[in-house]
Amino acid sequence: MNHTLPQPSSLNKESARAMQFEASITINAPATTVFALYANVAGWPVWDPDLKAASLAGPLVSGAVGEVSPHSGPKSALRFVEVIQGKSVRMECKLPLGMMQFDYELQAQGASTVATHRTTFSGFLAPLWSRLIGSGMKKTLPAALAGLKRTAEAA
Repeated sequence: MNHTLPQPSSLNKESARAMQFEASITINAPATTVFALYANVAGWPVWDPDLKAASLAGPLVSGAVGEVSPHSGPKSALRFVEVIQGKSVRMECKLPLGMMQFDYELQAQGASTVATHRTTFSGFLAPLWSRLIGSGMKKTLPAALAGLKRTAEAA
């Protein structure tokens, strides 16, 4: 009998999919308007129903640090790894034996903007954190994007 085992790269791709999720929405506002909502970290709870508070020490630039307090769970420190003004924000939140990364990306489409939010879990306990934290975040991500759309279009 000839049994073929999956190659390691196909296993990694499948594992990576299980530990990453994303959603996108088209917003009838320019990317500068949407990015201004990202830059106002203290205002995130206005459009993200998962958050009760958020803060940033200084301006939204690469290397900045802040905190988020979700309605369910402890306050967490955020490090803004990469900020490209008007286009994207990448943040990291340390977890025991793992990391949670958030990517917010904006793509202009005429007078509108496509906003994509992606969450990735990495590290030794990534599969556990993905199930414990990620499953709930994945369910509420559409509501956060809908709130971002509503807030940006009203600006």
